Order: sequence, then C-alpha cells, then structure tokens
Amino acid sequence: MAEAVLPSTTPWLAARAARDPEGLALVAGAIRLDWRTLAARVDAVAARLATLGVGPGDRVALAMEPSIRLVELVHAAQRAGVALVVLNTRLAAPEIAMLVAHAEPALVLHDAAHGATLAGVTARIVEAHAELDAVVAAPRSSPIAVDSDAIATILYTSGTTGRPKGVVLTHGNHAASARASRERLGLRSDDRWLSVLPLHHVGGLSIVMRSVLDGTPLVLHPRFDPAAVRHALAHDGITLLSLVPTMLHRLLDETGDAAAPASLRCVLVGGAALAPELAARARARGWPIAPTYGLTEAASQVATATPDDASAPGVGAPLAGTRVRIDGADADGRGEIHVCGPTIMRGYFRDDDATRAVLRDGWLHTGDVGRLAADGRLEVFDRRSDVVITGGENVYPTEVESVLLAHPAIAEAAVYGVPDAEWGRRVQAAVVVRAGAAFDADAVRAWCRTRLAGYKIPRVIVAVADLPRTASGKIRRRALVPER
Repeated sequence: MAEAVLPSTTPWLAARAARDPEGLALVAGAIRLDWRTLAARVDAVAARLATLGVGPGDRVALAMEPSIRLVELVHAAQRAGVALVVLNTRLAAPEIAMLVAHAEPALVLHDAAHGATLAGVTARIVEAHAELDAVVAAPRSSPIAVDSDAIATILYTSGTTGRPKGVVLTHGNHAASARASRERLGLRSDDRWLSVLPLHHVGGLSIVMRSVLDGTPLVLHPRFDPAAVRHALAHDGITLLSLVPTMLHRLLDETGDAAAPASLRCVLVGGAALAPELAARARARGWPIAPTYGLTEAASQVATATPDDASAPGVGAPLAGTRVRIDGADADGRGEIHVCGPTIMRGYFRDDDATRAVLRDGWLHTGDVGRLAADGRLEVFDRRSDVVITGGENVYPTEVESVLLAHPAIAEAAVYGVPDAEWGRRVQAAVVVRAGAAFDADAVRAWCRTRLAGYKIPRVIVAVADLPRTASGKIRRRALVPER
C-alpha cells in the first residue's frame, strides 16, 4: 500500500522493505519484484561493489540504459555510502571521456550496449551485469547510515558556456523533492509510476527516489516507445506518468482520438516549454496534463500545476518549501527566476567559480526568464536565452560551435534553435566558409556525428557571408532565427 516514509539514517529501501515487504516494488517487462526481494538484490549488489574496492565516500559512474540493474545501483549506492555519477549514454565517446576524467570515479559500470562509448576513458571499467552477478561469498556488510547532507548523485548538465558542470545533489535534496512533489500531486494507495525518461535526467531519477519513499510501484521501460506506453496505460494500472513535450506529442499521435485511460490521473510535462497548441490538444482529449518547471540544480520540480488547474497560464505555483522570486522585472513583470529551498543543489562539482555565479545568499539564479502572477503562479518565457531545448535535451550553442570551428572548411559558426512542431525546437547552424574551401553540409554533419551526441548535431547547416554581431563583436544568435 502506498504510504510515505520519512527519510532517516536507515537506507530508504531497507525502511520500505521493513514496512511493506510483500508490496509490489518494481515491474520491468515480465519481471515483478516486491520490496523484500528488491532489497535483497540491492544488498547483494552493494556487497559486490565492496569486493570491487568501492567504499564509502567513493564515486561510481554509470553508463547504462534504464534497467533493473541501474535501479538496484541507485539504491545500492545509498546503502554503501557511494555517490553516483549517472552519465548520459547518448553522448559521444569523447564527451563521455571528458566527464569521467572530471568526476574521477573509483569505478565505471556499463551495460553491454555501451562499452564502446567508454573508449578513451582511463578509469577502471567494469561490465555491470557480468561483475555484479558474480557470487559473493563474504557476508553482507552493515549498511552505511544515510546522511542527508552527503552527496547522492552528480548529474552533468552543460552551462551557458557549453562546458559541462556536475550538479551535486544530496540525499536531502532528493528527499525534499519527493516530499514536495507528493504534497502537490497527492498520494493514493493504487498509485503506479510509469518511468520512460532517461535516468541520467533528474526527471527520470527523481521517479526512482519518489517510488521508494512513497511506496509506489515503479513500472520501468528502457526507453520511450509510444506503442509500449499505450499498452502500459491500458493494461498496467498506471496512474502517474512523466513526459517531455516531444513524448506527449508522439503519444497523442499514437493513441489517435482515444481519451486517456480512466486510471491515469496525472501526466507531468516538463523539460521544455509546453506549446499552447499541444496542451490544448491534450486537454481536449481528456489527458490530465500537469505542466511543470524544474531544473537539475533544483532536484527536479520547482513549480507544478495540477491537472485541475492546468488550463490557466503558466506552470503553477512553487512547490511546498520552495521560494521563487523574480529579479530585475521589467514593466510586464518579467525578469530572471531565482529559486530557494531545500531542493537546491550543493553546487557544481569541482567548480567553485561556476557555483558562485549561480548560488548567492542561498538563491539559485537560474538565468531563465519568468513572471509571478498575483496568485503565485509562475510563468516561464525563456530558458537560458541561447540554449536550444530539443525533445527535452539541452543543446548549448558554444559546445556545438566549437566542433564546427574545428572543421577545416569553417571559419565562423553560430548555432541556434528554430521552431519545430514535434521537437519543440531543432538545432540549426550558420557558418562562414573559409576562403577557397569547399563546403558540403552533409560532410560537416558527418564530422559532427563522430564528436557529438546525435541530438546536438545541426539538422540544417547553411553557409552565409557574415554572421550578425553586436557592437562589442558578440554573435547575435537570435537574429538568425527565422520569424514565424
């Protein structure tokens, strides 16, 4: 039965298993695990980590698709006092190597599909399933007490400069996020979360955290597949679902004119701006959407509308315990969104300068533009001005531009987003070709493909004579975006 437990020094899964040992914990395909069984499996994984030389205070990096093993490692890390560095498996091998070099984990675990992406990584690398399934003869060690101030996860997200930064989230951050989400969305005894988001995203990882704290079964899909989601909604008693707008768009296409299943009570939609047309389409068919605004630096949700009030402008009021203010508001009340509360990250891993730039006097300076209505609702207008959010993924122009500028035919480059009905925005680039060089857009895209994740590669690359610049010489990316 779904019933929240208060975070304590006891590992959360152990506390849940003691309270509800036979309750359904995890569904993945044909596999169904109760809390007692999941806890036993996690104990074995934690013991195997110890035999591999991983101990309290260490960092372990994961390059894995969503799976039972990855969920086990999330819980085993807490049991063993280990911080998890969950890597984006969509990144190219050089990008992965750069993040691992920065995080300096004691161990990198990967699944069978991602061994090749670790080329160039100098850390110790282990195939997760082969090693963690090995028989452990040694007795199980006692679990490490959970310290709410200790690092739980390091999730890498690029900054406005394009240089990746590791967001340090504590156990306390994740627990506060789960509690605030529960207070906003409610908790029912029949709740089941369907997880289709990548677990390197805080939106996906937060579902794993909420599941154990709230006692709600987690129905885990390895990836978003519209047909599989439609089937799960029809047959698995799903009540809660989190999507980015692109996923919602595809799910509505998949389900045709069908209304949402009666069991489904909330669809969180975040990760990018929800187009009014898409929101209206979903509401017209009875889908209980709940627009939400959040950040990795805030351990997921900051403000969320409930399905009952989702037709009003904005993304709802800030969650319990979270304070939002608007700095430097213009005549229309629009200014930079600042956030304060128990979900705010400790800082950026090994990057004091970047931390000081965004954390000041306890307030997170998001760089996003928003407005607070008189009733406390938050409206969000822009996401870090130049950042291109495509299908829920952040693409930072300078990162892509640096790859383009390394191409021998390109002298200058500017990357920007253009509106796209399915992806929200798509990545596009304008380049100035070097004198005498031959330019082939397809060849440049192929060049990018070996150096960047697929979603970062410009869909269109156009050659221009000059790039628009400010008086100080900075490229005006927004001037390149075609008017709608």
